[in-house]
Amino acid sequence: MSNIMEAKVLSVHHWTDKLFSFTTTRDPSFRYQSGQFAMIGLMVDGKPLMRAYSMVSPHYEEFLEFLSIKVQEGPLTSRLQHIQVGDTILVGRKASGTLLTQNLLPGRRLYLMGTGTGLAPFMSIVQDPEVYEQYEKIILVHGCREVKELAYQQRIGVELPANEFFGDVVTDKLVYYPTVTREDFRNQGRITDLIRSNELFERLHLPPLNMEEDRVMLCGSPAMLKETQGLLEERGLTEGNMSRPGHYVIERAFVEK
Repeated sequence: MSNIMEAKVLSVHHWTDKLFSFTTTRDPSFRYQSGQFAMIGLMVDGKPLMRAYSMVSPHYEEFLEFLSIKVQEGPLTSRLQHIQVGDTILVGRKASGTLLTQNLLPGRRLYLMGTGTGLAPFMSIVQDPEVYEQYEKIILVHGCREVKELAYQQRIGVELPANEFFGDVVTDKLVYYPTVTREDFRNQGRITDLIRSNELFERLHLPPLNMEEDRVMLCGSPAMLKETQGLLEERGLTEGNMSRPGHYVIERAFVEK
């Protein structure tokens, strides 16, 4: 059996000239946990060109959804940004990733901190009712340069609370904190600065980050991951993985596509 499947594109949405998302069919044999990623791609010069992409869609959905940047010189995204409904993409059969609650020690609050398309795995997680059973609060922090790059605001703020199956628990437990760095908005500043100054926690009326109660998942640029990891370590938090759970986990699979 090939380790690559074909999927048909069902929809494409262009958020900005640098950001788009799309949905595809899902092979019934493809299994994953919310927060994981798969290798996806296209056939280029007769060979599969694949990159790691987190699933935006939660594990129970019948379709797959992905969020992508557009890199004009990118080997894959320079082509992927032009896909249309009915086109075929490639999906690897094996899902992977460290952004799983099983890699974290038990805690009261779960912080999901992402920049740019680092939001993708956290969209999967906040749409998964099983995750809400484990925490008193889930705080989704998404940082971008401009307001228009804050994808999925409607889904997070309106559609999820209105979900007929678990909307009540979303309303009770999910806290959404979008922040931008390059224009006026109700929340401004880099995630690392908001942690360092405690502004994030003060504005949300939550206690400062602490190892006894808080658990953190990180996904974003290498620079953001490194700086945020340092801030967490200063506060006594330790990194978890598949063999030993910790206070925080980092997804390290992504590079510029």
